[in-house]
Amino acid sequence: MIAQSKIRNYNTSVQTLDACALNLNQFFSTKESKSINITVDDQILTLTKRPHSQYWQCRFKLPNGQWHQITTGQVEITEAKQQAAVVYHAVMAKLAVGLSAVEKNFGQLAIEEIANMERVNHAGSGKRTYRDYIFAIKKYLIPFFGRYDIKEITQEIIADFESWRISEMSKEPRASTKRNHASAFNRVINHARESGQIFPHTSVPSLDARGRASQARPAFTRQEIDQLLAFMESWEQGGRMRQEKLMRRLCRVYVEFLLYTGIRHGTEALPLRWRHLQWHWIGDKRYLRIWVSGKTGPRYLIAKHTAIDTLERIIKWHGLTYDNLDAVIKNNLDKRIFCFPDGNHPYQMEGVFRNLMRDSGLKKDSSGLNRTLYSLRHTYATFALADGIDIHTLARQMGTSVGMIERHYSKLTPMLSAEKLA
Repeated sequence: MIAQSKIRNYNTSVQTLDACALNLNQFFSTKESKSINITVDDQILTLTKRPHSQYWQCRFKLPNGQWHQITTGQVEITEAKQQAAVVYHAVMAKLAVGLSAVEKNFGQLAIEEIANMERVNHAGSGKRTYRDYIFAIKKYLIPFFGRYDIKEITQEIIADFESWRISEMSKEPRASTKRNHASAFNRVINHARESGQIFPHTSVPSLDARGRASQARPAFTRQEIDQLLAFMESWEQGGRMRQEKLMRRLCRVYVEFLLYTGIRHGTEALPLRWRHLQWHWIGDKRYLRIWVSGKTGPRYLIAKHTAIDTLERIIKWHGLTYDNLDAVIKNNLDKRIFCFPDGNHPYQMEGVFRNLMRDSGLKKDSSGLNRTLYSLRHTYATFALADGIDIHTLARQMGTSVGMIERHYSKLTPMLSAEKLA
């Protein structure tokens, strides 16, 4: 009896589920959009309620022929008709004074401005600063201001952004960084004005473009570089764990390569592949040419001859089936340069470099500033100027502007030329 009762209950449950499924199928198959038309100021407005939506949508044609659609926010048709009329009149009033019918927040406008700058850059007529603006907009402006309406941005919100940015950067930004962010912010606001999101003379608070003055990164002297290169020969053999040994060996060739090329560490150096290396011939002499994709766009740079020995040590360490760099270049090898023999690669080199500076006793310069990987690029520029390389050639080689070279190194020039001036 108990078994029969369970069977009857089971059959009843199955029938109930089947009935529910049938009802759901009928609901989804028969449920359709509801639409009615109303007339406001001789203009036809279509009100639509879609399946499974509780609000009525309003749709009408603008004077330029485009369709405009917006929710009424109303559930009942009577209230929806009234709200549709209000929406229509508001849109027409905005168009009459030159404003856009569609409201966009800061994030949407910022994305449009990024597209504008990228389009100009692609056409070859963009400015170098556009890449910096795009980075600032993506990294800082959109994450903070993205959801704000332009008209909602007040001085208090600007102040909140300043505090948030310090937290994100873990430091007070320099004057150059603040100027860059302020210029990027102004481009988005100007785009809002040009696209009719705000009136041409609408006042929007600006970002503070003032900050602490840029400070040159500490460089190495020639004597310190000789000391560092000699120290790394034995240092790379140390380390307790296997990973530490691998990082030390990679760090040595990485440091040498930065010193011999002036390339930016990380963003430019770490992605390099063997196929990016070429020979550049002038007469019967050849020079190592490297294709680099940096923040100022792609460029070629010429490496010092000493970089060849460094690269051939990497070839041997990786166990590549090539005798030398010449063979690697001829075969256009598509593999990362700065990686471990198994092909894996670190995401950053700052940690192992700090250990190298600590172990070598070269952590601080004569003024007490801590040296970083960027100090190697600064050292390259300092040595190049001392060797008589003109700033225009140096700027092209390093992928920066002449103005940047002048700002950072103009104070050093008399000291570098002391022998000629004395």
